[in-house]
Amino acid sequence: MNRGVTLDDLVLAGIALAAGLLAAFLLRMLLRWLGRHASRTKWSGDDVIVDALRTVVPWAAVAAGAASAAAVLPLTRTVQHHVNQTLSVLLIFVVTLTAARVIAGLVRAVTQSRSGVAGSATIFVNITRVVVLAMGFLVMLQTLGISIAPLLTALGVGGLAVALALQDTLANLFAGIHILASKTVQPGDYIRLSSGEEGYVVDINWRQTTVRQLSNNLVVIPNGQLAKTNMINYTRPEQRLTVLVQVGVGYDSDLEHVEKVTAEVVAEVMTEITGAVPDHEPAVRFHTFGDSRIGFTVILGVGEFSDQYRIKHEFIKRLHKRYRAEGIRIPAPTRTVALRQGSAAIPHPRSGTGMVIEHGGPDAP
Repeated sequence: MNRGVTLDDLVLAGIALAAGLLAAFLLRMLLRWLGRHASRTKWSGDDVIVDALRTVVPWAAVAAGAASAAAVLPLTRTVQHHVNQTLSVLLIFVVTLTAARVIAGLVRAVTQSRSGVAGSATIFVNITRVVVLAMGFLVMLQTLGISIAPLLTALGVGGLAVALALQDTLANLFAGIHILASKTVQPGDYIRLSSGEEGYVVDINWRQTTVRQLSNNLVVIPNGQLAKTNMINYTRPEQRLTVLVQVGVGYDSDLEHVEKVTAEVVAEVMTEITGAVPDHEPAVRFHTFGDSRIGFTVILGVGEFSDQYRIKHEFIKRLHKRYRAEGIRIPAPTRTVALRQGSAAIPHPRSGTGMVIEHGGPDAP
């Protein structure tokens, strides 16, 4: 346009801009009201969506008001193009950040709901965020009139060189994706590696898996190493597990009475101790005629791996007390030590670990 800016143009532009600001304010109030209702639901995804909309929708209203104000002003075609292009880039930037936050939040909500623990699998969250931001950056370049075809070509060639230089990092990345996709290990699981490390899985990110030991120390394991090692997962296929306690009684014991008393103690522990499985059926299995005792195994049910220490502690205390009350003897290992002189053996009774002492004849060294 060739005419100058009049007072009417400025009034109309001010009205358009004020309308945009008013709409942004009203929309923000509406979304705040929706956020209070969303916080009452059990699903956390609606909280993420409403929180993100509270950012992008007011900015969209302001951009629309600014675009309307620029449209009523007698600007030249070039200036009008630059204004619209700037507003478009600003809106794309806000939408990209919001979309990255929304999608990453939804991915985090899904991973938490499936694993059922407080820890989150950040590898999926980080990958999702990077992909969305990269797509938004390319759209911004295209809006500014910059061709992205050469950039994609350069990224393809450079990506090959980067992949060769970062083989270990990429191996850990894809190993982490494979671990989570196959659900071999999830945050919250208790695992033990063949190398001896064990603990609760706290997080699995793009490079490593963090394990918290029972001593509250953190062990950092590269994903590639975790995928290649032998591992026991004590949480899958279910969190409940059984633990075995080895016990032995004397040969003079009444095994029927021993089994009955032991089963009563097991039932008592399963009912009264926190972390035990109340519906666990007491199981006592005799298995060995030992040197000084008849050995048997007691099978206990526990809710999760770390509960076994407390339950075994209480079971052994109560079983020992009950055996003493019932007159059931738990014998200690005994051996007979014999002193030999020449070919004659002189028995020497002694309890505990002993030895055989031999005295040779005159020709003995």
